[in-house]
Amino acid sequence: MDTGNWSQVTEFIILGFPHLQGVQTYLFLLLLVIYLTTIWGNLLIFLVVRLDSRLHTPMYHFVSVLSFLELGYTAATIPKMLANLLSEKKTISFSGCLLQIYFFHSLGATECYLLTAMAYDRYLAICRPLHYPTLMTPTLCAKIAVGCWLGGLAGPVAEISLVSRLPFCGPNRIQHIFCDFPPVLSLACTDTSINVLVDFVINSCKILATFLLILSSYVHILRTVLRIPSAVGKRKAFSTCASHLTVVLIFYGSILFMYVRLKKSYSLDYDRALAVVYSVLTPFLNPFIYSLRNKEIKEAMRRQLKRTGVLG
Repeated sequence: MDTGNWSQVTEFIILGFPHLQGVQTYLFLLLLVIYLTTIWGNLLIFLVVRLDSRLHTPMYHFVSVLSFLELGYTAATIPKMLANLLSEKKTISFSGCLLQIYFFHSLGATECYLLTAMAYDRYLAICRPLHYPTLMTPTLCAKIAVGCWLGGLAGPVAEISLVSRLPFCGPNRIQHIFCDFPPVLSLACTDTSINVLVDFVINSCKILATFLLILSSYVHILRTVLRIPSAVGKRKAFSTCASHLTVVLIFYGSILFMYVRLKKSYSLDYDRALAVVYSVLTPFLNPFIYSLRNKEIKEAMRRQLKRTGVLG
C-alpha cells in the first residue's frame, strides 16, 4: 500500500475517562493514594521476606518476587495516568507508547508465569510433601524466577515489532486509559487483521496455558486435601493456598476477558473498567491479600518493626 502521501503520527492523545472530566482532581488524588499504597505495601512485603530468615522458603521467595514485580508493573502505566489527569495535553510519543505497551505486557506475562510457578510450588508442598525439600531447592527457585522474568521480557517482542511497522496517519486519540495493543491497532491506517490474530494467538497461548496449568495444580491439590482425615489438616492445607488463589482469580478474571478474544474491543467503558482491575486494583490488593491473610508475614512484620524500634 502506498504511504507516501500520509503524515506519520508522532504522538498519541490518551483520552482516559472522558466522561469524568469534572472530577479529574479527585481521580488524581484517589489514584495517587492507591499508587503510593501499592508501592509501600509491595516494598514492605519484599523487604520483610528478604530480611526475615524464617521466611526464606520457596513459597515466600516467590511472594517476594511477585511483590517486586508489581513495583515495575504499576510503574509502566500509573505515573503517566497520574500526569494525564492533571495535564491539559494528555499526550505520549509514538516510541513512548510502544515502550509502555512493551513493559506493561512483558511484566504482565512475567506475572502469569510467576503465578503458575507459585501454583506448582503449592502442588509439590501439598501433594508430594516428602519429596518437596529435595525437589524445590533454593537453586531451582532462583532458576524458576529468572525463567519467569526472561520469558516475560521476550513475550511481546513480536507484537511490538509488528505494531511499529504499521502506518498511523490520524486520528491519534487513544480511547483508553493507557497505551495498549487493541486501542492502538484501531488507529492504524491499514488492515490490522494479522496483528489482531497474532495478538490473539500469543495472548491465548500465554494466558490460557498458564491458567490451565494453575487450574490443574489446584485440581490435584483439592484431591489431596479432601483425602486428609482431619478438618484441622484440611484447613491448614487450604490456608497456604488461599492468598495465591485469590490473586489468581482477580488477575486472570480480568485479563481473560480483555485479551483472549478476536474482537478488537467490546464497549470502551467495558475495556477501561477491566484495565483498572488488572493494572491498578490487583497490584494494590496483593499486599493486603498476602499480609492480612498470612500469620507468618504479619509476625515477621512485627519482628522487623520491633528490631527497628518502631514497636516497643
